[in-house]
Amino acid sequence: MRHLALTLAAATLAVTLAGCGKTGSGSQPAGGTQAAAPAPLSDAEKAALQAKLPAPYNTADLSNGESKFALCSACHTLPEGGPNMTGPNLHGVFGRKAASLEGFAYSDALKATGWTWDAAHIDTWITDPKVAAPGTKMTFAGLKDAKDRTDVIAYLMVQTGYKP
Repeated sequence: MRHLALTLAAATLAVTLAGCGKTGSGSQPAGGTQAAAPAPLSDAEKAALQAKLPAPYNTADLSNGESKFALCSACHTLPEGGPNMTGPNLHGVFGRKAASLEGFAYSDALKATGWTWDAAHIDTWITDPKVAAPGTKMTFAGLKDAKDRTDVIAYLMVQTGYKP
């Protein structure tokens, strides 16, 4: 019975990773060892970073942003040096030219936008990616609530190395 449970757990993990465009291998850095994850930010560190953000992000609800970002985390990672998944790693996204992260295959639609990622472009993008860049590969349906988008953007700013 224990063997069956372990087999089912391994199969579930494999299916979950495959759904994100990942297999159990290939997400490790060269050399075969897993990179150590950075320590999570403390609440005090998050508050200090958020206080430096421009309005309205400096008063956003980071807990709600983190909760809503859970929808994104199936395809995106945030830590510096984190792997690309179905979507690219988002560390350092603010100020980066759209569709420019090395090692990720972007859609022609996103490449054609010519955007540099800032809060306004991310807001447009996460409202409805298929409207923002018709022909995009991104399957996310979008966040329709403006407050949720503000909270997610603030969360991204705090978690991805945003420099005001």
